[in-house]
This record gives sequence, C-alpha cells and structure tokens, in this order.
Amino acid sequence: MENLVVVRGGGDLATGTIYKLVKSGFNVLVLETKNPSAIRINVSFCQAVYDGYKQVEDMECVLCSSIEQAQDVMKQRKVAMMIDEQGTCIKQLKPEIVVDAILAKKNLGTTKDMAPFTIGLGPGFEAGVDVDCVIETKRGHNLGRVIYQGCAIENTGIPGVIQGYGKERVIHSPCEGIVHTHNKITDIVKKGDVIAHVNDTPVLASMDGLLRGMIHDGYYVTKGFKMADIDPRIDEYNNCFTISDKARCIAGGVLEAILHYRSMQ
Repeated sequence: MENLVVVRGGGDLATGTIYKLVKSGFNVLVLETKNPSAIRINVSFCQAVYDGYKQVEDMECVLCSSIEQAQDVMKQRKVAMMIDEQGTCIKQLKPEIVVDAILAKKNLGTTKDMAPFTIGLGPGFEAGVDVDCVIETKRGHNLGRVIYQGCAIENTGIPGVIQGYGKERVIHSPCEGIVHTHNKITDIVKKGDVIAHVNDTPVLASMDGLLRGMIHDGYYVTKGFKMADIDPRIDEYNNCFTISDKARCIAGGVLEAILHYRSMQ
C-alpha cells in the first residue's frame, strides 16, 4: 500500500502522531498489544482493542482481524489497528516507514531493518543504531526535536510540571491486582478521595484537580504501575477529549523526519 506507515503503539502520545500522519495523507496501521495500558483513554486510539472502534476528535480507528480488512479501512481514510505485539506483519506489509511509539522508555524490539526509514519516540533508542532517528519526548526546549545521532533524554520518572505540580499529578498502583475504578475521566476530585481500588486496597487522589487519565477498569496492574493522572487546571475540561500540545509537538517532529527522509531520496 502506498504511503504506508506502521506505528507500534496507540497510546495518547502515539495518537497525536497517528492523527497528524493520516491528516497529511499517509495510510496508518497501528499495532497494539492485547491489553493496552493507556490512562488517557479518551484520546488514545488503543481503546479500539477493547471496544472494536475508537474515535478521537474527528478521526476514526477500527480494530481489524486481517491485513485485508486493515487495507479496506485505510482506504476510507480511517486508522486501522491490529493486535500484533511483536510486529510480525511488518515483514509481509513491507512499509516504507515504521514508527515505534510505544513509549516504553526502552526498545521492545524495533530494528532499523524493519523498514527503509525507522523512527523511535523517546528514550530507549539510539539514532543510527536501533532506528534512523529519535524524537525527543521530554517537555522543555527540545520537545519534538529530531535526533539523528545519539539518544533522547533519559527518563526521569517525573512528569512535566503544570501549575507547580509535577510528580503529584500521577498516581501509581499501591499493590498488585485488578483495578476497580470509581471515578471517570473529567471528574473533579479532592486530595484523599478514593478514586479506585486495586483488589481491596483503596487508591487515593494525590491532589485536587480534574481527573484526566484513568486506566481501563478491570486492568491487572503491578505495584507502582501508572494508573491515573490529575490535572490541577479544573477548567480544562475539554482537554480530556482533545490531543495534547505535547502529543502534537512530537507528531510534528515525526512528520518533519519523514518529509526530510523523502526529500533526500
């Protein structure tokens, strides 16, 4: 298929890249796991794994069971998604471009020989070794920068600061077990509110704010697993339904890299 880009991963940051590529005329096939762990599920195409279909803003994503179905979906200018954690279909499809947007902070198997041009998002990749280029994903001056030699900034484990709040914004699982959610994304919560349980252990809101992210109900988590996100800006309700500035900036870096690659051919 012409203008085919295979994107590994369909979380919220990956969704920004997928959205921009489709709007720019590319056919995009997303490869996901059987149990995606995105928390900003309102703006993550990977939710299609659970529901069979996901719309983010004005773009639709359809879960497909075969390459033929995926091709039909892409011809309709929609995003096609398949469950293929190892990327086994890449050899068959022979895409021009592969983007690793899993954001695992490490390389889960993407190699330069997967496609003529490969891109890795964030830490875990070395440009020129694992992939052809890397896109910086850390907030700050270099966010979205295309790196052709070296690596992105290492993961600090501390989210970007919003209105003075950093690590407080992210909630991690207190133990291992099954998540039972009590609140939904867009709820206003107070510090100390019980927003979920992991088995019988309560999960408390870490601060006052807008619940912007919550892992899928019924998801199995390990201790310390990222499972929720609170935004101190309670008036930013619409942000829960739109692709973030960070995701769009990273997407711009991916598009720049692809266009630069093509201009050099």
